Amino acid sequence: MHRGDIVEVDASGAIIRVLGDPDRVVTLRSCVKPFGAAAIIEAGGAEAFDLEPAEIALMASSHSGEDVHVRTLQALYRRVGIAQASLATGVEGMPLDAITAARLARDGETAGPIRHMCSGQHSVFLLLCKLKGWKVEEYWLEDHPVQVAYRTVVARAFGTTPENLKLAIDGCGVPTYAFPLRDVARGYAFLAAPSALPAKDPRASLAPALERVRDAMLAHPDMVAGTRDRLDTSVMKAEPGRLVSKGGMEALRGLAILPGRGGDATRGATGMAVKIEDGDGYDRGTWAASVEALRQANALGSAALRALARYHRPVSLDPHGRVGAEAIPDFELAPLGELLF
Repeated sequence: MHRGDIVEVDASGAIIRVLGDPDRVVTLRSCVKPFGAAAIIEAGGAEAFDLEPAEIALMASSHSGEDVHVRTLQALYRRVGIAQASLATGVEGMPLDAITAARLARDGETAGPIRHMCSGQHSVFLLLCKLKGWKVEEYWLEDHPVQVAYRTVVARAFGTTPENLKLAIDGCGVPTYAFPLRDVARGYAFLAAPSALPAKDPRASLAPALERVRDAMLAHPDMVAGTRDRLDTSVMKAEPGRLVSKGGMEALRGLAILPGRGGDATRGATGMAVKIEDGDGYDRGTWAASVEALRQANALGSAALRALARYHRPVSLDPHGRVGAEAIPDFELAPLGELLF
């Protein structure tokens, strides 16, 4: 049995649905990437480096390390003049895509850092260094100017200040940030409709950059995760233009539910955060809970639910292909009307 917490809020922070503790503190891990990618947009990097939407989507990704991801980044590096050797992601357990990993092993090829799922995020750091003239050595350290710039944008997106961020170290060696679960959901509600914030909201100045990131992710879901068995990509393909999904390690997922979903033009944007308590090493609980939560939020149509069936009730097969077990979501989100301050 997997226990967890789920919260859905609107852009103002009002809790719409909840299960468990909306104040559970989590580290963003890879769920930060769409907000961090806005840093290079805000700095003028999209124009300076002629960034394509697919490249921006990769900067917000946890990609599978497939050839399409690697070639896109390599082309960007050649154009901009960045050395792949500058990447400091490490290579352990990469690439995520099993077919690609098997091919590399068969051919005697060792996966380089560019196949790491976080190489897109690290490309934001390297591009900012190139743009600002900062040294790339030790760019992963907390006090490096590029990390200061990155977390300043993240703090703005979450309506706080860099000084108030709670920092930890992510698996790829860079700082990550801790927030209550409902703050994560509010961030994803902002991602769903950046331009909908009132001008007096301190986050509003980030809206144009974040909207560009969101649109890149919507246009290129294969870049956000991968072409095979990645829930984030599959969710966005199941409801094109209506959902942004971004997972992080240890079973956290942020979901941006765009306004007017499900054919109802009156529905406003919301954000949802899903966290499985035990980290869900096999993804079964995260997959099932994420799809079920979207279903209960009326964010998935019947066709989308059919397309996501293998994630909604994922099965475990024995060596002969027989179903040995099935993960079944069994919860009900409670509707609430609490205002988040």
